[in-house]
Amino acid sequence: MNALSGEKLSIITPKAQTTRHRIMGIVNGEDFQIVYSDTPGIVNPHYKLHQSMMHFVESALLDADVFLYVTEFGETGFDEQIVGRIREAGKPLLLLINKIDLASHEEVYQKIDFWHTAIPDAEILPVSALKRVNTDKLVEKLIGLLPESPPYFPKDELTDRPLRFFVSEIIREKIFLQFQKEVPYSCEVIVNEFKEEQPVVKIAASIYVARESQKAILLGHQGKAIKRLGTEARKDIEAFIDSRVFLELTIKVSKDWRDDERQLRRFGYEF
Repeated sequence: MNALSGEKLSIITPKAQTTRHRIMGIVNGEDFQIVYSDTPGIVNPHYKLHQSMMHFVESALLDADVFLYVTEFGETGFDEQIVGRIREAGKPLLLLINKIDLASHEEVYQKIDFWHTAIPDAEILPVSALKRVNTDKLVEKLIGLLPESPPYFPKDELTDRPLRFFVSEIIREKIFLQFQKEVPYSCEVIVNEFKEEQPVVKIAASIYVARESQKAILLGHQGKAIKRLGTEARKDIEAFIDSRVFLELTIKVSKDWRDDERQLRRFGYEF
């Protein structure tokens, strides 16, 4: 979605289940509006958090006009249940083979043949989001498949999410990149204060963890880990909002927040 919208709206890490919310990217042309909807990946719910993540997936299944099923080069499996749900919706399905820049032409053709056999009713398109290979062709296909209707959003909007949401996502992305194992999955970020003052925007955010031991890991020896996290997050926030930023981070323990529906609603999740 970042490649297609031209903005970094979805955070990216090598770890699975990074995306937790449904994020929309709005692209406008003279005679079209495409609303991309990036959803969490399919998970077997272990927490109420996962249930909410799957709620975002369900809502996308209900209102989408075209489905983009994104795979990566090297993947050989797919979720038969979700493909079945897409088929039930009766909407066009484009299967994207991403990261083809890592493969030879012969390997790409072999992968296309594999997916034609696995999901014969899908249109297959090899792409590279990183190198922008075939992304223009994808947009042309989407415009041809979308139904005629008035635009859903004003022409000057880029997303349905507020600025505070993206600031919290940038901080969460840095947690995923800096820390290992269970820690990133046990963290949630809330922006408590966003003051647009000159010449520095002042931002205060809280990182919620599930256990005291996780708080200690985030702090690090003599606070070095949280300082590094703040520095890396501040750089990306400054680039995103095009302004100098003063970022204050605090860490709070909220035991078992991933199973606390009241807390989850406060964090912006739906059920």
